[in-house]
Amino acid sequence: MPDRPAVLFVCLGNICRSPLAEGAFRAAAAALGLQVEADSAGTGDWHEGEPPDARARAIARRNGIDIAACRARQVTPEDFHRFSHIVALDDSNLAALRRLQPRDSTARLSLLLDHVEGREGQPVADPYFGGAEGFEKTWADVTAGAAALARRLAAEGAPPPR
Repeated sequence: MPDRPAVLFVCLGNICRSPLAEGAFRAAAAALGLQVEADSAGTGDWHEGEPPDARARAIARRNGIDIAACRARQVTPEDFHRFSHIVALDDSNLAALRRLQPRDSTARLSLLLDHVEGREGQPVADPYFGGAEGFEKTWADVTAGAAALARRLAAEGAPPPR
């Protein structure tokens, strides 16, 4: 288990929702002065090594966040020890994470919107097969979830920056 909060955001291909959540969380944590680690991954390997979808990069950039350096990767067994929190973007990915989770895992699993009061159990919709409006909705959801998670970690006593 890491000595500071370490959060892994997980969706299916790691090119839309999870890199957006990672970027939004990094910004929310920085705004609160939290020292955290953040990354994203997918339960599938179709896009391994690819940058985020151009529409995801565009919506993040319009909101002052650069996710262009992110590269898709697949969740590994080691992630369940490296990260204190593994946050899925929907139920199917949460179920996949539970199947992959080693017995001795130290990570806490949740859905991103579980951290938003009144949104518990809700998925972040996958915008991949739609247009720009889907990315707007996804951005609203991931920023709400990321901000709520950052506030929760701050309340739990995440260490300040060194």
